[in-house]
Amino acid sequence: MSFSSPPNPQAYYEQVWAIARLIPRGKVAAYGQIAKMIPPPNGVELEAYAAFGPRWVGGAMANCPDDVPWQRVINSQGKISERPGAERQRPLLEAEGVVFDAKGKVDLKKFGWSGKNEDDVPKQAALF
Repeated sequence: MSFSSPPNPQAYYEQVWAIARLIPRGKVAAYGQIAKMIPPPNGVELEAYAAFGPRWVGGAMANCPDDVPWQRVINSQGKISERPGAERQRPLLEAEGVVFDAKGKVDLKKFGWSGKNEDDVPKQAALF
């Protein structure tokens, strides 16, 4: 079965936007990463969702309200996906401290968002 959009696009988009609002300044998340944070909609098999979910997240970001930090969502290669408005994304991310290499990639190990609140990440106790 082929899905060009989620069965209930507005409900799905709301979930995507809620997650995107959690991405901290100076961090990025991938479309597929966000899709994995949302359960497949009713009637969509896991395999189909794995294939279409990242595209649906992209559709949500293309239609997001002004209060969603859309610039913080990039592709899984650490690059900005080609689309209308993409030229505005890099300067917005750089203003937040995100660094791009010479090939236009973001180091996802350094700037990638773990999907958790930074306060939830365990920190090693001081050794001294």
